Amino acid sequence: MPSTETVERPQDALGVAKRYLRRERLVSGLVVILVVSLFLLAYVVTSLGPAFIVAVVLLVVARAPILQSTGTVRLRTDDDIETVLDALTGPTPPVLALQWGAADAVTIEDGVPAYTTSYLFGLRSVKPTLHTQTEPTSDGNHRVELELRMNDDPWATYTAVVSAADGQTVVDVEYTSNRRFGLRRVPQQLLAKRYRDATLTAQGYEVTERDTHFGL
Repeated sequence: MPSTETVERPQDALGVAKRYLRRERLVSGLVVILVVSLFLLAYVVTSLGPAFIVAVVLLVVARAPILQSTGTVRLRTDDDIETVLDALTGPTPPVLALQWGAADAVTIEDGVPAYTTSYLFGLRSVKPTLHTQTEPTSDGNHRVELELRMNDDPWATYTAVVSAADGQTVVDVEYTSNRRFGLRRVPQQLLAKRYRDATLTAQGYEVTERDTHFGL
C-alpha cells in the first residue's frame, strides 16, 4: 500500500496564507455576485433571451484561458546556503507558501509532496503535487527547480538560483504558470501580490526585488 505522511507547516507563514485564503474566497464570491448582478440587470432591462446571452458571454470571457503569470523575485536571508537549500527542496518551500498554506493538508505520498485543497464548500478538491530537481551551476552556485503538477500536467514552475553575497544567502527566483487562466482570476492575482512578500518575511526572507507580470 502507498505510504502517506502528514507534514507540519511553518506556523508564521501558515497564518499569513490562511488570511490570504479567507480574503481570496471573499473576492471569488464577489466576482460571482457581479456576474449574477449583470445577468439580472440585463434581464430587467431586456428579457430572458438577451439576458441569457449576456450570461453566456460573461462566463466565456471570465473563464477563457487567455492570461499567464510570470515573474522574478530576489530574496536575501541570514540563513546559510545549506539551510536555504533544505527549505527549498523540502515539502514546504518558502516561495510556495500561498500554495501549501492554502491547502487543507500537506502530505508526502510515496516520497512526493501533495497539497490537497478543497473549495465550493468541500464539494470539489484539487491535489497539486510538487516535484523538485537540484543541480550545481557552472559558477559554483545551486539551482533548484520546483514544478507543481496537476494530474501529472505542469501547473507552475519555479527556478531558484542560490548563492552567497556579503555574508548573506541570495535566492534569485524565476517563475511562470504553465497553465493559463481567465479574467476571473485577475482579482485573486492582485490580492496575492499583497501576501506573497508577507509569507516570505514570516520565514526570514527579505524581498529586495520583484517583477510580476500577468497578461496575454
